[in-house]
Amino acid sequence: MRLLLILALTLVVLEGCKDNRPPTTSKEPVMTSSPTPASSSAAVVKVRTVPVTISSDGAATATVTLSISPGFHVNANPATFSYLIPTEVTAENSEQINVDKAIYPAAQTKKFQFAEKPLAVYEGETQIKIPLRAKADGAKGFTSLPIKVRVQACDTEQCFPPATLNTTLAVDVK
Repeated sequence: MRLLLILALTLVVLEGCKDNRPPTTSKEPVMTSSPTPASSSAAVVKVRTVPVTISSDGAATATVTLSISPGFHVNANPATFSYLIPTEVTAENSEQINVDKAIYPAAQTKKFQFAEKPLAVYEGETQIKIPLRAKADGAKGFTSLPIKVRVQACDTEQCFPPATLNTTLAVDVK
């Protein structure tokens, strides 16, 4: 009788310790922290600028900030391999402003399964500088420079087709 009581108590304790979640099979996805679902490079990368003030015949540096969704990256400029698409920021001269070539930040180097060596990439927030100079004979006042940002967003397994993101930069020439 005593043995039956001990066996019954043991079963009660074991029942309380049981994990009541349904068992998983190899066909069910395993929950891990994965990148935000996205369907294009444009959905992964957001671009913003900050207005700039330049004195007439003066110079300034504009900043273009890329916000890259967690779990994704874009290739740095220059890209590690010639077949990779580098991030590229361009702006054209206006009647008031001369635009120089973009200055890209140092890249992060990361190893991915699909590449034989580590790749130069940008992740998270990345700032790209654009040198500007007001034209001596240019009019004073506000102008808006069109900015084009070409990116190709990738996660650890795949890359989306490249996209050109368009924005503007407000410049006040004083």
